[in-house]
Amino acid sequence: MRLTLEGDLRQALEIGDQFELYYQPQISFSQRRTIGMEALIRWHHPRYGLMMPDTFIPLAEDTGMIVALGEWVIDRALCQLASWRSKGFTRLQLAINLSPKELERGDLPERIMRRLDTYAIPAEVLDIEITETLLMQDAEKNISTVKQLRNCGLKVSIDDFGTRYSSLNYLRRFPINSIKIDQSFVRDLNPDKQSSTSIIHAIACIARSFDLRILAEGVESEAQRQMLSGLECDDMQGFLFSQPLTAAAFEGFLSGSDFPARDRATAPLM
Repeated sequence: MRLTLEGDLRQALEIGDQFELYYQPQISFSQRRTIGMEALIRWHHPRYGLMMPDTFIPLAEDTGMIVALGEWVIDRALCQLASWRSKGFTRLQLAINLSPKELERGDLPERIMRRLDTYAIPAEVLDIEITETLLMQDAEKNISTVKQLRNCGLKVSIDDFGTRYSSLNYLRRFPINSIKIDQSFVRDLNPDKQSSTSIIHAIACIARSFDLRILAEGVESEAQRQMLSGLECDDMQGFLFSQPLTAAAFEGFLSGSDFPARDRATAPLM
């Protein structure tokens, strides 16, 4: 099965038309506005149907195909973002996940900047998400890479923050913009159990101390939303607001949901 899937993945990369990006909205609840989206890849396998990333991303990483796959994601996501910006959605932040092998490449900042120039997109609207686990694998080297990304004007976020007990000293040295609260912590929130908020409260305090934005992922219920708002965590993503959407459905969400994203200056007059 693995060998067959590896061959299929290699062929899919050569053909280039079996992958699709879905977009999950990121919400500022207090502003009632969609502030961005996370790009998530799907594979329309000719035999197995729609495949989620956890079924083929590990294989892509093991075989080195993740670099080519990452290139496809960046190019397709920026192309789509350029289209949305041309329609007036100019305040959206695009989040893209970076794999360990992509981070290892010395020309990473240059490759990303070339793509941004191609689509005339400002660097500051692209948010590169790197897992806490990845950052701690080779912290000294990765600090240098993150600094290069930030010097280019890109934003950098730590995903799954709090799950690997990273050193606060390293957090101080990484020039990141934001941290994402892992969904496992959000899932444990319970209005009848005060202690369930302790980890998120601690993370929020750390974020404020380092002047970092925080975003909670995996928000699925109104109770969780209310508790996060009470902890001054206003930026969220999760099924409470929307599941990951195709590009067409996401564009509809930007205009037709309770969390519109179009700039007021470009919105149609009523």
